[in-house]
Amino acid sequence: MSAAPSAAFYALIAGTGSGTGAAAALRFARSYPVVLLARSPASYQPVVDQIRAAGGVAHGLSADVADPAALDAALASVESDLLPGARLAAAVYNANAGFAVKPFLDLTVGDLDASLGTGAYGLFHFAQRTIPLLLAAVPSSPHPPSLIVTGATASVRGSARFASFAAAKFAQRALAQSLAREFGPRGVHVALAIVDGSIDTPWGKDRVANGGVDDGKIKPEAVSLARARTLLSLSHSPFPFPFALDVARGC
Repeated sequence: MSAAPSAAFYALIAGTGSGTGAAAALRFARSYPVVLLARSPASYQPVVDQIRAAGGVAHGLSADVADPAALDAALASVESDLLPGARLAAAVYNANAGFAVKPFLDLTVGDLDASLGTGAYGLFHFAQRTIPLLLAAVPSSPHPPSLIVTGATASVRGSARFASFAAAKFAQRALAQSLAREFGPRGVHVALAIVDGSIDTPWGKDRVANGGVDDGKIKPEAVSLARARTLLSLSHSPFPFPFALDVARGC
């Protein structure tokens, strides 16, 4: 790390793996201690180790964002054990909304529930718990406290065979936009960062993009870094910013 991160504030990132979440954690760790939430330590521990090896402060907690009790326990641990007295400067919602790629008539209620569980309900629970913390940080934070949601092409455009995913991402965008209108005047920035394209990650290795050509997907190292830089820039901006921001276009 280029400089010691401020101990007075921290960043909370829900959803850390090999792509955007990991890159965002590494970027935010330059400015703050970071707390990473994921269902499994296998998702966050490599990132925690990398940040610590570079001299940063990082903690990982296992929590399902769709489970309010798990979120409450994680945040209580941050407040009482991991970073007592620190204020929340930035909350990033990057949890992966699982979805089924199939014809609409083949979708089940279970498929829809899986997408909405993380994409919509998860953000609802996460926002209800982090916004009070962000509001509390407004008077003392050097930057406007921020809630940033990572979106996708499906946040603004539905596609054939992606009905369950689009339903969750549209719901996520609508919820985040409502929060921006309600809490922006009170000093909390809320934004949705959209990557328009398929990213070449292990999670999406079986997805076909742009006809399956060799370079049909966005390279994860490029888009993750661009997205992470954008997320940090949004959280440090002293001015209001567009609610929905396109970070990259790839399809």
